Amino acid sequence: MYKNRINYKLLNFLILMGLLYIIITNIGTWYNILISIIKICMPFIIAFAISYALNPIIKKLVSKGLKKPIAVTIVVILVTAIIITLLVITLPLLYNQLITFTSNIGEVIEDIGDKFNINLSFIKDTSGDYLNDIISSMGNFLKDGSIDIVGKTASIIGKIIITFVVSIYFLAYMDDIRRVVGDFLKQTKYKYFRYVKALDTELSNYLKGLLLFMTIQFFEYSIVFFIIGHPNWFLFGVLASLTTVIPYFGGLITNLLALLTASVISPNLFIATLIVCLIFPQLDGYIISPRVYGKTNNVNPLITIMMVSIGGTVGGALGIIIALPIYILISASYRFFKNDIKKGVKKVKAELS
Repeated sequence: MYKNRINYKLLNFLILMGLLYIIITNIGTWYNILISIIKICMPFIIAFAISYALNPIIKKLVSKGLKKPIAVTIVVILVTAIIITLLVITLPLLYNQLITFTSNIGEVIEDIGDKFNINLSFIKDTSGDYLNDIISSMGNFLKDGSIDIVGKTASIIGKIIITFVVSIYFLAYMDDIRRVVGDFLKQTKYKYFRYVKALDTELSNYLKGLLLFMTIQFFEYSIVFFIIGHPNWFLFGVLASLTTVIPYFGGLITNLLALLTASVISPNLFIATLIVCLIFPQLDGYIISPRVYGKTNNVNPLITIMMVSIGGTVGGALGIIIALPIYILISASYRFFKNDIKKGVKKVKAELS
């Protein structure tokens, strides 16, 4: 009688192993499909991220007595005006400093080649061509408003327009979206609602801290490099701000480029730049960053480096940028479900024993 009974646990286990085998043996196909889906959804993801970051400002304006449509209109106009103003003011300065930087980096490569008797002409030509393409594209934009970057102008403009329009839509309906999702989760299971709310808090803290830290980095390094007389002070201020999204390695790249270009200008500038590169990263890491991020997103440096390495290997530049936010969400998920996971492990051990 009992011999003919179906062992459903064993059957479920075999089905699971079969699905895992299919997934693992076709991992390349699944990866390509995933990347394609991400590329298609990227404008919508970026639009949602922008709206998510700007939504607290909308709520603040609404709390002051403004109607929601007026608040959204004001924020969109202000953000657009700020972006246009920054482009008009910063692009000409950035263009001039890129020209100087291109000349300096070429001298650096020649100097290293002469000192170590190494032929680095191919590196000089490659880097020079790449930088000249950027300068040429920026020059065309400053001259007649046209951009020609590797023949992808239409695609880039199309994605920018989609992102801009969708971000406005998300801004207008962000509260409704949050309310619908919250009500659905509450009806499904209240614990899921608390879980998503916990993730929302963690991600909000990270984005607020990141935007503030990027602003501080821009002004900090622009002012410091300007004071010591570095000709590329503005360029490295911009780089210091943008590379903040790459923990540890971003600042290292900026400081290394600053040192290399200073080395071919004068010994005094090199020493002054070296002092900046030794002191200010410590100031950022031990004083400014903890105050900006607080204890909410305090991630172990070793784990951060590991996540950046994994993200770069799996997803390239995009993987590096999103590696830390993904880890923060995973870490928050583990803390939230820690007790459930322990109970599940104990249950599995009891069934296996």
